[in-house]
Order: sequence, then C-alpha cells, then structure tokens
Amino acid sequence: MQTSTMGFEPREDDDYAALLRRLHEAALTPLPLFTTDATGLYDALLGGLPADRRQHYVCRTCRHFVDRYGGLVTIDESGTATSPLWDGWAIPRFFSEAIRAMSRIVSKARVTGVFLADESVLGNPANSSPKAPTGTWHHMHSLVKPAKRSALLTADQTAAEKREDYGTLCRGLAEFSPELVRQAHTLLTTGGLYRSEKCIGTAKWLLDLHEAREATKHTKAREHLTWRAVALAPPGFCHVRSTMIGTLLEDLAAGKDFAAVKRAFDEKMHPLQYQRPTAQPTDGQLAQAEKVVEKLSSAGSLARRFATLDDIADDAVWMPKERADKPTGGSVFGHLKAGRGAAPLDVPAQTMTWDKFWRTVLPEAEIVECFVPTHSNFFAFVTAADAESPPILQWDSEGSRSPVSWYVYNGGSSASQWGVPGGTFVAVKAITTQPSAWGEGREHQGNGVYVVLDGARDSRKSGLALFPEILKSDYHGIRAALEAYSRSREIAPVDCPAAGLAFQKSNGRWDATLRVTSKGTRVTYKLDRWD
Repeated sequence: MQTSTMGFEPREDDDYAALLRRLHEAALTPLPLFTTDATGLYDALLGGLPADRRQHYVCRTCRHFVDRYGGLVTIDESGTATSPLWDGWAIPRFFSEAIRAMSRIVSKARVTGVFLADESVLGNPANSSPKAPTGTWHHMHSLVKPAKRSALLTADQTAAEKREDYGTLCRGLAEFSPELVRQAHTLLTTGGLYRSEKCIGTAKWLLDLHEAREATKHTKAREHLTWRAVALAPPGFCHVRSTMIGTLLEDLAAGKDFAAVKRAFDEKMHPLQYQRPTAQPTDGQLAQAEKVVEKLSSAGSLARRFATLDDIADDAVWMPKERADKPTGGSVFGHLKAGRGAAPLDVPAQTMTWDKFWRTVLPEAEIVECFVPTHSNFFAFVTAADAESPPILQWDSEGSRSPVSWYVYNGGSSASQWGVPGGTFVAVKAITTQPSAWGEGREHQGNGVYVVLDGARDSRKSGLALFPEILKSDYHGIRAALEAYSRSREIAPVDCPAAGLAFQKSNGRWDATLRVTSKGTRVTYKLDRWD
C-alpha cells in the first residue's frame, strides 16, 4: 500500500500512518489469540473507503495480512471476544467506516482455534520499489509474541493439537456434569484419597470452567470460555477421561460407594503404578526416545548427581548461622571461654503445626536437632550433573532454574540404610520445602518439609530417580525408555549429600520431633501436621 496519496487530502496520509502505528503493536497482547471463521475482511475494508480511493488501496500484501490475521480475537473471563486489531481505539476518520465494517464481521464470527505463531511479525512491514514515491511501500502488519510451545512441535502442529483438545474437552464437559465434578473436587480436597494433590488442580480447573459456562446463557460465550480454557490449560488437563480425575468421575457416575471409590483411586495413584510403564521399551520406542532427546538437546540433562547444601541454600527455610573460624577482637583464647558456657535449659515438649513452628520458632533457632526413628520416610535430593544442561523437570525452566528433585522409597526405609543412628536426635543441617514448590512451583506435585540430617546418605543403588510424573510433558511419550534408562544408571556421588527425613503435607498426621536450642534454652517440638 502506498505511503503517499500524492495531491489528495493530507489528512488521509496522517490517518494511514496512524493506522499502521496502531496495527504495529495491536497483536502484542498478553491474552491468547484465537482464529475465527471471519471472511471477506479486505473486501469490507475497500468497500468502506470512498469509491474514488479504493483502487489506491488495492494491495496484495495488505490483503494477505487482513484476510489471514484480521479475524483474530482475544477472549476475556466473561467469554467476550474482542478484535485486538479493529476494536478499542480512536479510529482515524478516513478509515472509520472501513474498520467498523471489519469489526462487525469479526464480532459475528465463531472461534475456530487457538492462534500460535512461530515468527514475531505478522505480515510484511515494507518492501522496496522504484514505483513508490519514497522508494518504499509500507504495509499493514503487526508484531506478535511467538508461541510458547514444545520444541517437538511447530506452531501449526501445536494449534492442531489445541483443536483436538477442544473437542476432547467438550466431550468431557458433556459427560461429567458440574455436580459430579463438584463432588469429585470435594473428595479430593478432604484428604481422604491417597496423593489427591496430584488431581486437585485438574478438578478445580474443570469445576471453574463448568461454573463459568453455567454463569452465561449465551451459547457463543460458552464456546468462547471453553476455547479460552483450552488455550490456558496445563498439559493434559483437557483430556478429562484419560486422566486420574476421569477415573474418579467415572466411579462416582457409576454410583460406587466411597470405600470402592477410594480403593480404586488409591491403587491407581500408588507411586509404583501412577504414570509408570508396565513393560520394557520396544526397539521402536527406544528409537523414538533418541529422536526426542536429540531434538530437545537434553542428552546431558539425564545425568544426575546428589545435591549438596550449596544446591539448596537459596531455597532453605532454615540453616545454621555460620560461626567465625577465627576469634574476634584480637583474643587468642576467647573461643575457649565461649565453649565453656552453661548447658542449655531444657523446657517441656510442645505440640504445634509446621506452619506455626516455621513462623514463630525457626527465625530464632540457633541449633536444630531431629529425632530419627529406626524406620521412616528418608529422602535424598538430586540435581543436574551439568548445571548448564536444558531443564527437564516440570518446575525447572530456562528463565527460572530449579533442577533439584528428590526420591524416597515406597514404604519408607531404615535409618541404618542412610547411615544415621535410629532412636536418637541427629543434628539438622538445613530445613526446606519440597523442590517442586521452589521457583515457579507446581502445586499438583504437593509439598512437604524436608529435614537435611548431618551425615545422611543413601547406601542403596536407586537409579537416577527420573520418574515420569516429575518430567516435562515433552517426555511423556518416551517414559518407558526413560524409566529403563533411569534404572540402568546411577546418581553421581558427592562428599556431603543433602538427605534426611521428609514429612509430606498431604499426610494427615505427622510424627516429627525437632529439638531447638536458642538463647540458652532447648525446647522439643512435636509437629503433628502441616497447618
């Protein structure tokens, strides 16, 4: 499209420049973009211009932009679709009728998919031409945020998956009523189902969508809300029937009593069953796994080592204060006097929640000791052997690195296996929450308190502890190969691994005993639950 009208009303040039400025950043919205079935947009634009000026705006490049991207919309929380290109701004007078005509077409259109782009520019901003008055034609175009997607798929492939997700989600919404989803959400949040935190997020997301759709009587708004949910959904959430929440909903729909529902749910959520492959990988699966790892450049990410205190220090909620190695104030023997202080005064044991203990006791704690049972839920922290390797954990990302994971043994393990004495108090080196709660965090992984014990280290061979449920969704399709690989390799040792006792938030009752010394007083605290 030309940059100058050469002798016509000067305002027309100004209005076209204003239009280009508006379009330049109009698609740079934080909201997801959606395609629609809007057609004939460029013809509507030309039809809205004065008859004697239409030929001047006939441009193949601009037509391509308007017809391909002019129907894009955003969708707000109420299900209202808005054109980011044509709505919500002071329209230049010369183009007012043309833009309103396009806006009317888009407002009547139906959403057809989630729009994702590989490039950061929609359309062609300009091209050189000796026929142009200034040597350059300036065209309609817009900047856009490139799609956040898996490295395994193109933007078009991801958009195609989203269209499939929409159909799958619609079938799930039709099959499982709001009342049924509400019942499932209630069961999950009461803590009566094993590892229910894995499904609470999905149930809440599905329930919120049901309730949002119920709040409007307009069919198009309900469609829009569903598309918006698809665009924003975490991986797997749209596949209601094929997830654990689907299993729970099916059992409830079948009228099973709570005992039967709980038995089936707990069995499928068992750590040795949930998302774990049941057979060795085939040659074809191994070949596919090679391709996936190569495409993600993550071969180096599969090497793991035990984490140290340095690896968790930034996320610890408590660590002992460092003591100076050298005497202060020029004193040579002052440190001997300090070590000869009176024994701490023991105070009767107190029972409280972890939340209160963390808020009121830990800030002043100088020394913390933990009572170690002979058999309990011991853990070890694991991290990437190469800190520069690409993130593979769900809670790790390039912009917010958090490569630490953990493992425990199903049914617990013995203190002797971890090299610490059972039935006595052991010095605590650090206290932290679950690594999946660090950084960006993943609520469906749950949370807990992890007490790092002095001298604790696992004497058994655990493999790499790369479990499918902690890996990014990119690796879901090759989990059989990764499981076999994890079992065949070992975690690299370190001098002082961060390991100890774990207390899960989801466990209704705790048996954690911590002894805290502060300001000459020693108090034993029995932590009976998270909060």
